[in-house]
Amino acid sequence: MSRPRLALWAPASTLVLVACANPAGIAPSHQPTAAAALAQTSIAATPWPAEQWWQGFGDSGLSALVEQALARQPSLQQALLRVQAAQAAVDATGAAAKPQVQFSADLTDQHFTAKGMVPPPLAGHMSWNNDLQVGASWELDLFGRQRAALDSAIGLQRAAEADAQAARVLLVSQVATHWFGLARQLELQQLAQQSMQQREQVLNLVRQRIDAGLDSAVERHQAEGLVAQSRVELESLAEAVARERHALAELSGQAPQALATLTARLAPLKSRPLPAALGVDLLGRRADLVAQRWRVEAALRDVDVARTQFYPNINLVAFFGLSSLGLDNLLNAGARNFGAGPALRLPLFEGGRLRAQLAARSAEADAAVEGWNATLLRALREVADEVASLQALDRQQQAQAQANGAAESAFALALQRYQAGLGNFLSVLAADGTVLAQRRAGSDLKARHLTAEVALARALGGGYHATTQTSAVLPSLAAARP
Repeated sequence: MSRPRLALWAPASTLVLVACANPAGIAPSHQPTAAAALAQTSIAATPWPAEQWWQGFGDSGLSALVEQALARQPSLQQALLRVQAAQAAVDATGAAAKPQVQFSADLTDQHFTAKGMVPPPLAGHMSWNNDLQVGASWELDLFGRQRAALDSAIGLQRAAEADAQAARVLLVSQVATHWFGLARQLELQQLAQQSMQQREQVLNLVRQRIDAGLDSAVERHQAEGLVAQSRVELESLAEAVARERHALAELSGQAPQALATLTARLAPLKSRPLPAALGVDLLGRRADLVAQRWRVEAALRDVDVARTQFYPNINLVAFFGLSSLGLDNLLNAGARNFGAGPALRLPLFEGGRLRAQLAARSAEADAAVEGWNATLLRALREVADEVASLQALDRQQQAQAQANGAAESAFALALQRYQAGLGNFLSVLAADGTVLAQRRAGSDLKARHLTAEVALARALGGGYHATTQTSAVLPSLAAARP
Protein backbone atom coordinates (compact mmCIF):
# COMPACT_ATOMS: atom_id res chain seq x y z
CA MET A 1 0.00 0.00 0.00
CA SER A 2 1.35 3.42 -0.93
CA ARG A 3 2.35 5.98 1.68
CA PRO A 4 -0.47 8.42 0.76
CA ARG A 5 -3.03 5.69 1.34
CA LEU A 6 -1.41 4.78 4.68
CA ALA A 7 -1.58 8.42 5.69
CA LEU A 8 -5.32 8.39 4.99
CA TRP A 9 -6.05 5.05 6.65
CA ALA A 10 -4.29 5.79 9.96
CA PRO A 11 -6.54 8.63 11.17
CA ALA A 12 -9.58 6.96 9.65
CA SER A 13 -8.89 3.79 11.63
CA THR A 14 -8.51 5.82 14.79
CA LEU A 15 -11.86 7.49 14.21
CA VAL A 16 -13.49 4.12 13.62
CA LEU A 17 -12.07 2.73 16.85
CA VAL A 18 -13.25 5.75 18.82
CA ALA A 19 -16.71 5.55 17.28
CA CYS A 20 -17.06 1.83 17.96
CA ALA A 21 -16.94 1.96 21.77
CA ASN A 22 -17.17 5.43 23.26
CA PRO A 23 -18.37 6.40 26.78
CA ALA A 24 -18.79 10.09 25.91
CA GLY A 25 -21.91 11.81 27.20
CA ILE A 26 -22.75 9.29 29.94
CA ALA A 27 -22.07 10.24 33.57
CA PRO A 28 -23.93 10.84 36.86
CA SER A 29 -25.61 14.24 36.99
CA HIS A 30 -27.37 14.57 40.36
CA GLN A 31 -25.84 16.64 43.16
CA PRO A 32 -25.82 15.95 46.92
CA THR A 33 -27.40 18.40 49.31
CA ALA A 34 -24.62 20.62 50.65
CA ALA A 35 -24.12 20.27 54.39
CA ALA A 36 -22.97 23.88 54.70
CA ALA A 37 -26.40 25.07 53.56
CA LEU A 38 -27.93 23.24 56.51
CA ALA A 39 -25.70 24.77 59.17
CA GLN A 40 -28.33 27.43 59.83
CA THR A 41 -30.37 24.75 61.61
CA SER A 42 -28.11 25.04 64.67
CA ILE A 43 -29.39 25.98 68.13
CA ALA A 44 -27.62 26.58 71.47
CA ALA A 45 -24.44 24.53 71.89
CA THR A 46 -24.73 21.46 74.14
CA PRO A 47 -22.92 18.11 74.19
CA TRP A 48 -23.93 15.38 71.78
CA PRO A 49 -25.28 12.14 73.29
CA ALA A 50 -22.59 10.05 74.96
CA GLU A 51 -21.80 6.62 73.53
CA GLN A 52 -23.73 5.01 76.40
CA TRP A 53 -26.35 7.73 76.65
CA TRP A 54 -28.97 5.46 78.20
CA GLN A 55 -26.97 5.38 81.43
CA GLY A 56 -27.87 9.04 81.88
CA PHE A 57 -31.35 7.95 82.99
CA GLY A 58 -29.78 6.50 86.12
CA ASP A 59 -31.65 3.19 85.85
CA SER A 60 -29.45 0.14 86.41
CA GLY A 61 -32.21 -2.18 85.23
CA LEU A 62 -32.41 -0.39 81.88
CA SER A 63 -28.61 -0.42 81.50
CA ALA A 64 -28.43 -4.16 82.24
CA LEU A 65 -31.17 -4.95 79.73
CA VAL A 66 -29.48 -2.85 77.05
CA GLU A 67 -26.24 -4.77 77.54
CA GLN A 68 -28.11 -8.06 77.21
CA ALA A 69 -29.78 -6.88 74.02
CA LEU A 70 -26.46 -5.79 72.50
CA ALA A 71 -24.99 -9.21 73.27
CA ARG A 72 -27.91 -11.44 72.26
CA GLN A 73 -30.23 -9.79 69.72
CA PRO A 74 -30.10 -11.80 66.44
CA SER A 75 -30.83 -8.78 64.22
CA LEU A 76 -27.70 -7.03 65.52
CA GLN A 77 -25.68 -10.20 65.03
CA GLN A 78 -26.95 -10.32 61.43
CA ALA A 79 -25.68 -6.79 60.85
CA LEU A 80 -22.27 -7.71 62.26
CA LEU A 81 -22.11 -10.79 60.03
CA ARG A 82 -22.89 -8.62 57.01
CA VAL A 83 -19.81 -6.59 57.93
CA GLN A 84 -17.74 -9.78 57.83
CA ALA A 85 -19.20 -10.69 54.43
CA ALA A 86 -18.40 -7.21 53.10
CA GLN A 87 -14.83 -7.50 54.37
CA ALA A 88 -14.49 -10.86 52.61
CA ALA A 89 -15.72 -9.20 49.39
CA VAL A 90 -13.00 -6.56 49.78
CA ASP A 91 -10.38 -9.28 50.18
CA ALA A 92 -11.67 -11.13 47.12
CA THR A 93 -11.67 -7.97 44.99
CA GLY A 94 -8.17 -7.06 46.11
CA ALA A 95 -6.93 -10.56 45.34
CA ALA A 96 -8.12 -10.26 41.74
CA ALA A 97 -5.57 -7.48 41.16
CA LYS A 98 -2.64 -9.66 42.15
CA PRO A 99 -0.74 -12.14 39.94
CA GLN A 100 -2.58 -15.43 39.51
CA VAL A 101 -0.89 -18.84 39.27
CA GLN A 102 -2.70 -22.04 38.31
CA PHE A 103 -1.69 -25.67 37.87
CA SER A 104 -3.50 -28.03 35.53
CA ALA A 105 -3.05 -31.73 34.84
CA ASP A 106 -4.78 -33.69 32.09
CA LEU A 107 -3.90 -37.39 31.78
CA THR A 108 -6.26 -39.17 29.38
CA ASP A 109 -6.11 -42.76 28.11
CA GLN A 110 -7.55 -42.06 24.65
CA HIS A 111 -8.48 -44.08 21.56
CA PHE A 112 -7.31 -42.14 18.49
CA THR A 113 -9.35 -42.32 15.31
CA ALA A 114 -7.88 -44.18 12.39
CA LYS A 115 -9.45 -41.75 9.91
CA GLY A 116 -8.09 -38.51 11.31
CA MET A 117 -4.80 -36.64 11.17
CA VAL A 118 -3.04 -38.71 13.87
CA PRO A 119 -0.45 -40.90 12.14
CA PRO A 120 0.33 -44.58 12.88
CA PRO A 121 1.08 -46.25 15.16
CA LEU A 122 -1.29 -44.12 17.31
CA ALA A 123 -4.08 -44.10 14.72
CA GLY A 124 -6.73 -46.65 15.61
CA HIS A 125 -5.12 -47.52 18.97
CA MET A 126 -5.29 -46.55 22.66
CA SER A 127 -2.62 -44.29 24.09
CA TRP A 128 -2.11 -41.74 26.84
CA ASN A 129 -2.57 -38.06 25.99
CA ASN A 130 -0.85 -36.09 28.74
CA ASP A 131 -0.61 -32.40 29.58
CA LEU A 132 0.88 -30.89 32.76
CA GLN A 133 1.08 -27.11 32.94
CA VAL A 134 1.72 -24.23 35.35
CA GLY A 135 0.30 -20.92 34.13
CA ALA A 136 0.60 -17.39 35.48
CA SER A 137 -1.23 -14.20 34.57
CA TRP A 138 -1.30 -10.62 35.78
CA GLU A 139 -3.76 -8.01 34.60
CA LEU A 140 -2.13 -4.60 34.35
CA ASP A 141 -4.36 -1.94 35.92
CA LEU A 142 -3.40 0.75 33.41
CA PHE A 143 -6.78 2.50 33.45
CA GLY A 144 -7.74 2.05 37.12
CA ARG A 145 -10.45 -0.60 36.75
CA GLN A 146 -9.17 -2.81 39.54
CA ARG A 147 -8.51 0.15 41.83
CA ALA A 148 -12.05 1.42 41.26
CA ALA A 149 -13.51 -2.04 41.89
CA LEU A 150 -11.56 -2.28 45.15
CA ASP A 151 -12.68 1.20 46.21
CA SER A 152 -16.28 0.20 45.50
CA ALA A 153 -15.95 -2.91 47.67
CA ILE A 154 -14.33 -0.87 50.44
CA GLY A 155 -17.19 1.64 50.25
CA LEU A 156 -19.76 -1.13 50.65
CA GLN A 157 -17.79 -2.60 53.53
CA ARG A 158 -17.71 0.74 55.34
CA ALA A 159 -21.41 1.18 54.62
CA ALA A 160 -22.01 -2.22 56.24
CA GLU A 161 -20.03 -1.10 59.29
CA ALA A 162 -22.15 2.05 59.55
CA ASP A 163 -25.30 -0.05 59.08
CA ALA A 164 -24.22 -2.21 62.02
CA GLN A 165 -23.83 0.93 64.12
CA ALA A 166 -27.26 2.13 62.99
CA ALA A 167 -28.71 -1.24 63.99
CA ARG A 168 -27.07 -0.88 67.40
CA VAL A 169 -28.52 2.60 67.91
CA LEU A 170 -31.96 1.40 66.80
CA LEU A 171 -31.83 -1.60 69.14
CA VAL A 172 -30.86 0.50 72.15
CA SER A 173 -33.58 3.05 71.41
CA GLN A 174 -36.19 0.28 71.06
CA VAL A 175 -35.16 -1.23 74.40
CA ALA A 176 -35.34 2.17 76.10
CA THR A 177 -38.69 2.99 74.49
CA HIS A 178 -40.28 -0.29 75.60
CA TRP A 179 -38.64 0.05 79.02
CA PHE A 180 -40.38 3.37 79.58
CA GLY A 181 -43.51 1.90 78.03
CA LEU A 182 -43.41 -0.82 80.69
CA ALA A 183 -42.78 1.80 83.37
CA ARG A 184 -45.76 3.79 82.11
CA GLN A 185 -48.10 0.79 82.17
CA LEU A 186 -46.93 -0.19 85.66
CA GLU A 187 -47.53 3.35 86.91
CA LEU A 188 -50.97 3.42 85.31
CA GLN A 189 -51.61 0.06 86.94
CA GLN A 190 -50.67 1.54 90.30
CA LEU A 191 -52.92 4.54 89.70
CA ALA A 192 -55.79 2.25 88.73
CA GLN A 193 -55.26 0.24 91.91
CA GLN A 194 -55.34 3.42 93.99
CA SER A 195 -58.45 4.55 92.13
CA MET A 196 -60.19 1.25 92.84
CA GLN A 197 -59.37 1.51 96.54
CA GLN A 198 -60.68 5.06 96.51
CA ARG A 199 -63.88 3.95 94.79
CA GLU A 200 -64.34 1.09 97.24
CA GLN A 201 -64.14 3.62 100.06
CA VAL A 202 -66.78 5.71 98.31
CA LEU A 203 -68.94 2.58 97.93
CA ASN A 204 -68.69 1.91 101.67
CA LEU A 205 -69.68 5.51 102.32
CA VAL A 206 -72.72 5.15 100.06
CA ARG A 207 -73.79 2.01 101.90
CA GLN A 208 -73.50 3.83 105.21
CA ARG A 209 -75.64 6.66 103.87
CA ILE A 210 -78.22 4.16 102.59
CA ASP A 211 -78.37 2.57 106.03
CA ALA A 212 -78.93 6.06 107.45
CA GLY A 213 -81.70 6.69 104.92
CA LEU A 214 -79.78 9.44 103.14
CA ASP A 215 -79.19 7.68 99.77
CA SER A 216 -80.99 5.19 97.59
CA ALA A 217 -80.04 2.09 95.60
CA VAL A 218 -79.32 4.35 92.62
CA GLU A 219 -76.20 5.78 94.28
CA ARG A 220 -75.13 2.30 95.36
CA HIS A 221 -75.37 0.94 91.81
CA GLN A 222 -73.39 3.91 90.50
CA ALA A 223 -70.63 3.35 93.06
CA GLU A 224 -70.55 -0.39 92.34
CA GLY A 225 -70.22 0.40 88.63
CA LEU A 226 -67.14 2.51 89.31
CA VAL A 227 -65.49 -0.33 91.25
CA ALA A 228 -66.26 -2.79 88.45
CA GLN A 229 -64.87 -0.33 85.90
CA SER A 230 -61.62 -0.19 87.89
CA ARG A 231 -61.33 -3.98 87.73
CA VAL A 232 -61.72 -3.87 83.94
CA GLU A 233 -59.02 -1.20 83.71
CA LEU A 234 -56.67 -3.29 85.86
CA GLU A 235 -57.12 -6.31 83.58
CA SER A 236 -56.48 -4.20 80.49
CA LEU A 237 -53.35 -2.75 82.05
CA ALA A 238 -52.14 -6.22 83.02
CA GLU A 239 -52.36 -7.19 79.34
CA ALA A 240 -50.40 -4.07 78.32
CA VAL A 241 -47.72 -4.81 80.94
CA ALA A 242 -47.36 -8.37 79.63
CA ARG A 243 -46.98 -7.12 76.05
CA GLU A 244 -44.23 -4.68 77.04
CA ARG A 245 -42.38 -7.43 78.91
CA HIS A 246 -42.67 -9.73 75.90
CA ALA A 247 -41.26 -7.01 73.63
CA LEU A 248 -38.31 -6.44 75.96
CA ALA A 249 -37.67 -10.18 76.13
CA GLU A 250 -37.54 -10.39 72.33
CA LEU A 251 -35.23 -7.40 72.06
CA SER A 252 -32.86 -8.90 74.63
CA GLY A 253 -32.85 -12.29 72.91
CA GLN A 254 -34.89 -14.15 75.54
CA ALA A 255 -38.08 -16.22 75.66
CA PRO A 256 -41.35 -14.27 76.21
CA GLN A 257 -41.78 -15.45 79.82
CA ALA A 258 -38.17 -14.72 80.82
CA LEU A 259 -39.10 -11.23 82.05
CA ALA A 260 -42.49 -12.07 83.57
CA THR A 261 -41.63 -10.28 86.82
CA LEU A 262 -39.63 -7.39 85.37
CA THR A 263 -40.39 -3.97 86.84
CA ALA A 264 -39.40 -0.51 85.62
CA ARG A 265 -39.86 3.06 86.75
CA LEU A 266 -40.25 6.38 85.02
CA ALA A 267 -36.84 8.02 85.47
CA PRO A 268 -36.35 11.71 86.26
CA LEU A 269 -36.80 13.89 83.20
CA LYS A 270 -33.78 15.24 81.37
CA SER A 271 -33.34 18.09 78.94
CA ARG A 272 -31.53 17.43 75.65
CA PRO A 273 -31.33 20.65 73.59
CA LEU A 274 -30.19 20.47 70.01
CA PRO A 275 -26.38 20.67 69.52
CA ALA A 276 -24.83 23.47 67.49
CA ALA A 277 -23.54 23.08 63.92
CA LEU A 278 -26.20 20.50 63.18
CA GLY A 279 -25.92 20.67 59.38
CA VAL A 280 -22.22 19.72 59.36
CA ASP A 281 -21.73 17.67 62.51
CA LEU A 282 -24.79 15.50 61.98
CA LEU A 283 -23.11 14.01 58.90
CA GLY A 284 -20.58 12.20 61.05
CA ARG A 285 -22.95 11.46 63.94
CA ARG A 286 -25.75 9.63 62.15
CA ALA A 287 -24.70 6.14 61.13
CA ASP A 288 -27.37 5.98 58.42
CA LEU A 289 -25.94 9.14 56.83
CA VAL A 290 -22.42 7.74 56.95
CA ALA A 291 -23.64 4.48 55.41
CA GLN A 292 -25.42 6.31 52.61
CA ARG A 293 -22.32 8.41 51.94
CA TRP A 294 -20.25 5.27 51.43
CA ARG A 295 -22.93 3.80 49.17
CA VAL A 296 -22.64 6.88 46.98
CA GLU A 297 -18.86 6.45 46.94
CA ALA A 298 -19.25 2.79 45.96
CA ALA A 299 -21.74 3.66 43.21
CA LEU A 300 -19.39 6.29 41.77
CA ARG A 301 -16.53 3.80 41.73
CA ASP A 302 -18.82 1.34 39.90
CA VAL A 303 -19.27 4.06 37.27
CA ASP A 304 -15.49 4.20 36.93
CA VAL A 305 -15.36 0.42 36.52
CA ALA A 306 -17.98 0.56 33.77
CA ARG A 307 -16.10 3.36 32.01
CA THR A 308 -12.81 1.43 31.99
CA GLN A 309 -14.54 -1.38 30.08
CA PHE A 310 -14.18 0.82 27.00
CA TYR A 311 -10.38 0.80 27.28
CA PRO A 312 -7.85 -1.92 26.41
CA ASN A 313 -7.39 -4.79 28.82
CA ILE A 314 -3.78 -5.99 28.98
CA ASN A 315 -2.68 -9.21 30.67
CA LEU A 316 0.83 -10.56 31.06
CA VAL A 317 0.69 -14.34 30.69
CA ALA A 318 3.27 -17.08 30.98
CA PHE A 319 3.14 -20.86 31.12
CA PHE A 320 5.46 -23.84 31.47
CA GLY A 321 4.54 -27.49 31.21
CA LEU A 322 4.98 -30.95 29.82
CA SER A 323 2.93 -32.42 27.00
CA SER A 324 3.26 -35.81 25.33
CA LEU A 325 1.52 -38.76 23.77
CA GLY A 326 2.30 -41.78 25.89
CA LEU A 327 3.37 -41.81 29.51
CA ASP A 328 6.92 -42.91 28.68
CA ASN A 329 7.58 -39.61 26.87
CA LEU A 330 6.10 -37.25 29.48
CA LEU A 331 9.35 -36.62 31.38
CA ASN A 332 11.56 -36.27 28.32
CA ALA A 333 13.18 -32.91 27.63
CA GLY A 334 11.37 -32.72 24.33
CA ALA A 335 8.00 -32.77 26.10
CA ARG A 336 8.52 -29.30 27.53
CA ASN A 337 6.40 -26.41 26.32
CA PHE A 338 6.52 -22.84 27.59
CA GLY A 339 5.76 -19.31 26.55
CA ALA A 340 5.20 -15.76 27.74
CA GLY A 341 3.79 -12.53 26.40
CA PRO A 342 1.07 -9.90 26.62
CA ALA A 343 -2.61 -10.50 25.87
CA LEU A 344 -4.63 -7.52 24.65
CA ARG A 345 -8.40 -7.14 24.53
CA LEU A 346 -9.97 -4.01 23.06
CA PRO A 347 -13.76 -3.68 22.57
CA LEU A 348 -14.67 -2.53 19.08
CA PHE A 349 -18.30 -3.37 18.37
CA GLU A 350 -20.40 -4.33 21.43
CA GLY A 351 -23.84 -3.50 20.08
CA GLY A 352 -24.26 -0.75 22.67
CA ARG A 353 -23.78 -3.14 25.60
CA LEU A 354 -20.97 -1.17 27.23
CA ARG A 355 -22.80 2.15 26.88
CA ALA A 356 -25.91 0.58 28.39
CA GLN A 357 -23.87 -0.75 31.31
CA LEU A 358 -22.31 2.66 31.90
CA ALA A 359 -25.73 4.33 31.71
CA ALA A 360 -27.09 1.85 34.26
CA ARG A 361 -24.20 2.45 36.68
CA SER A 362 -24.60 6.22 36.25
CA ALA A 363 -28.31 6.00 37.02
CA GLU A 364 -27.55 3.90 40.09
CA ALA A 365 -25.05 6.54 41.24
CA ASP A 366 -27.64 9.28 40.79
CA ALA A 367 -30.14 7.18 42.74
CA ALA A 368 -27.59 6.76 45.54
CA VAL A 369 -27.06 10.54 45.65
CA GLU A 370 -30.80 11.10 45.91
CA GLY A 371 -30.86 8.46 48.64
CA TRP A 372 -28.27 10.54 50.47
CA ASN A 373 -30.37 13.69 50.03
CA ALA A 374 -33.49 11.93 51.31
CA THR A 375 -31.66 10.46 54.30
CA LEU A 376 -30.20 13.84 55.23
CA LEU A 377 -33.56 15.61 55.01
CA ARG A 378 -35.21 12.84 57.04
CA ALA A 379 -32.48 13.08 59.69
CA LEU A 380 -32.97 16.83 60.05
CA ARG A 381 -36.75 16.41 60.23
CA GLU A 382 -36.45 13.74 62.92
CA VAL A 383 -34.25 15.99 65.06
CA ALA A 384 -36.55 18.97 64.58
CA ASP A 385 -39.63 16.85 65.36
CA GLU A 386 -38.22 15.54 68.62
CA VAL A 387 -37.01 18.96 69.73
CA ALA A 388 -40.47 20.38 69.00
CA SER A 389 -42.06 17.49 70.90
CA LEU A 390 -39.88 18.03 73.97
CA GLN A 391 -40.57 21.75 74.00
CA ALA A 392 -44.32 21.16 73.67
CA LEU A 393 -44.27 18.43 76.33
CA ASP A 394 -42.50 20.75 78.76
CA ARG A 395 -45.31 23.28 78.36
CA GLN A 396 -47.99 20.58 78.57
CA GLN A 397 -46.52 19.21 81.80
CA GLN A 398 -46.56 22.62 83.43
CA ALA A 399 -50.22 23.12 82.50
CA GLN A 400 -51.13 19.56 83.47
CA ALA A 401 -49.57 19.94 86.92
CA GLN A 402 -51.92 22.86 87.56
CA ALA A 403 -54.89 20.92 86.18
CA ASN A 404 -54.06 17.89 88.30
CA GLY A 405 -53.83 19.98 91.47
CA ALA A 406 -57.19 21.55 90.74
CA ALA A 407 -58.77 18.15 90.04
CA GLU A 408 -57.43 16.64 93.28
CA SER A 409 -58.75 19.60 95.27
CA ALA A 410 -62.14 19.42 93.54
CA PHE A 411 -62.49 15.70 94.27
CA ALA A 412 -61.54 16.11 97.93
CA LEU A 413 -64.04 18.97 98.30
CA ALA A 414 -66.83 17.06 96.51
CA LEU A 415 -66.26 14.04 98.74
CA GLN A 416 -66.29 16.20 101.90
CA ARG A 417 -69.54 17.90 100.85
CA TYR A 418 -71.09 14.52 100.07
CA GLN A 419 -70.06 13.13 103.46
CA ALA A 420 -71.53 16.19 105.16
CA GLY A 421 -74.75 15.90 103.20
CA LEU A 422 -74.19 19.18 101.41
CA GLY A 423 -73.58 17.76 97.92
CA ASN A 424 -74.99 15.00 95.75
CA PHE A 425 -73.31 11.88 94.45
CA LEU A 426 -73.23 13.15 90.87
CA SER A 427 -70.65 15.76 91.92
CA VAL A 428 -68.49 12.98 93.39
CA LEU A 429 -68.79 10.97 90.17
CA ALA A 430 -67.77 13.93 88.02
CA ALA A 431 -64.84 14.82 90.27
CA ASP A 432 -63.73 11.19 90.36
CA GLY A 433 -63.62 10.96 86.57
CA THR A 434 -61.70 14.23 86.30
CA VAL A 435 -59.05 13.34 88.87
CA LEU A 436 -58.49 9.90 87.33
CA ALA A 437 -58.08 11.45 83.86
CA GLN A 438 -55.57 13.99 85.19
CA ARG A 439 -53.53 11.33 86.96
CA ARG A 440 -53.36 9.32 83.75
CA ALA A 441 -52.47 12.42 81.77
CA GLY A 442 -49.58 13.16 84.12
CA SER A 443 -48.21 9.65 83.75
CA ASP A 444 -48.68 9.74 79.96
CA LEU A 445 -46.88 13.07 79.60
CA LYS A 446 -43.98 11.85 81.71
CA ALA A 447 -43.65 8.69 79.63
CA ARG A 448 -43.97 10.64 76.37
CA HIS A 449 -41.25 13.03 77.52
CA LEU A 450 -38.88 10.15 78.24
CA THR A 451 -39.75 8.49 74.93
CA ALA A 452 -39.08 11.76 73.12
CA GLU A 453 -35.70 12.00 74.87
CA VAL A 454 -34.88 8.52 73.60
CA ALA A 455 -36.01 9.45 70.08
CA LEU A 456 -33.91 12.64 70.16
CA ALA A 457 -30.85 10.71 71.31
CA ARG A 458 -31.37 8.34 68.38
CA ALA A 459 -31.99 11.22 65.95
CA LEU A 460 -28.71 12.81 67.08
CA GLY A 461 -26.84 9.61 66.31
CA GLY A 462 -27.14 7.74 69.59
CA GLY A 463 -23.55 8.42 70.58
CA TYR A 464 -22.14 7.28 67.23
CA HIS A 465 -19.24 9.28 65.80
CA ALA A 466 -17.68 8.33 62.47
CA THR A 467 -13.90 7.99 62.49
CA THR A 468 -13.63 9.03 58.83
CA GLN A 469 -13.63 12.66 57.72
CA THR A 470 -17.09 13.85 56.74
CA SER A 471 -16.55 17.59 56.49
CA ALA A 472 -16.03 17.34 52.73
CA VAL A 473 -19.26 15.69 51.66
CA LEU A 474 -18.88 13.29 48.75
CA PRO A 475 -15.55 14.69 47.51
CA SER A 476 -15.34 12.16 44.71
CA LEU A 477 -18.58 13.20 43.06
CA ALA A 478 -16.84 15.78 40.91
CA ALA A 479 -14.23 13.21 39.95
CA ALA A 480 -16.94 11.07 38.39
CA ARG A 481 -17.96 13.80 35.95
CA PRO A 482 -16.76 13.49 32.34
